[in-house]
Amino acid sequence: MKEQIALERLTGLIAFARAGSMGSYTAAARSLAISPSAVSKSIQRLEKTLGIALFTRTTRSLTLTPEGRDLHERALALLRAAEEIEQVAKAARSEPSGTLRVAASLPIGIHVIAPALPAFRARHPDVEVDLRLSDRFVDIVEDGIDIAVRIGDPGDSRLLSRRLAPHLFCCFASPAYLAARGTPSHPDELETHDTVSFRYQSTGHVMRWPFRVGDREIEVVPASGIVVDASEAVIAALVAGGGIGISASFIAAPHVARGDLVPVLSAYAVERHNITALWPQSRRSNPAVRAFLAHLQGIFRARTAPRAPARVKPAQSEARGRGSPVRACGQGL
Repeated sequence: MKEQIALERLTGLIAFARAGSMGSYTAAARSLAISPSAVSKSIQRLEKTLGIALFTRTTRSLTLTPEGRDLHERALALLRAAEEIEQVAKAARSEPSGTLRVAASLPIGIHVIAPALPAFRARHPDVEVDLRLSDRFVDIVEDGIDIAVRIGDPGDSRLLSRRLAPHLFCCFASPAYLAARGTPSHPDELETHDTVSFRYQSTGHVMRWPFRVGDREIEVVPASGIVVDASEAVIAALVAGGGIGISASFIAAPHVARGDLVPVLSAYAVERHNITALWPQSRRSNPAVRAFLAHLQGIFRARTAPRAPARVKPAQSEARGRGSPVRACGQGL
């Protein structure tokens, strides 16, 4: 009986740690792979045992009480210790197995990671992949993520990281739009064109368009008639003839391959080296993490390998003779 009571208390502390970090029973339940009601009941039993309220609950929010805040960091330490024990046990097995929680931004997840999952599962059938896509910032450690792929600066000293591959930011437009309005030959000419811009959901700021002009990089913010806050919406508007827009090459590549979009101003495309894989130090020896990281590196190497020159369509004539920028803008990573 004492063992059962202790186990219930431990379960409650783990549920409390995760719910306190994520601000929601539902989110905590999802990360722990249990039901929200199980999280709620575990925390209620813990509160009864401790004789204090850990959360202030309303229909719309879950907030730590002062007593809850005092105990939360200790509960987090317990959760991390439990996860490290799990990782050590997994590392003792030679074959990758178990659930691998992967986080990524929507563009990377949709265009790079999701298409690569069937091949990964075929190679490692004992690994179940839980892919979580969001444009919001995810706390990898507190949310229990095993490996994440991000665009931008890692900015977290608790994480191990590895750069994956470069990609290009390039302008694109539909052949129909260019046939009707002409093709600009310099970024300054964007002023006379319809444009589609991207707004960051996290800040509300409109993205500045980068261009490589000679040996320097410039940024412009066109006066766009269409502004959206999802990269897929930018592409959809461009395919529909909404004007000229800028996008990462791996997002536009499938549409270029189908002929729905063509590169524009490709001689001024800017290369970025900021796609990074990150994972907690506690997952360093996890076989599934190591296998997935190797799989990711293989995907990125294949996408950046030299390719034969693509056949240039008439609408792409603005970049004829400039060599690799057109092919790179039309490819993935």
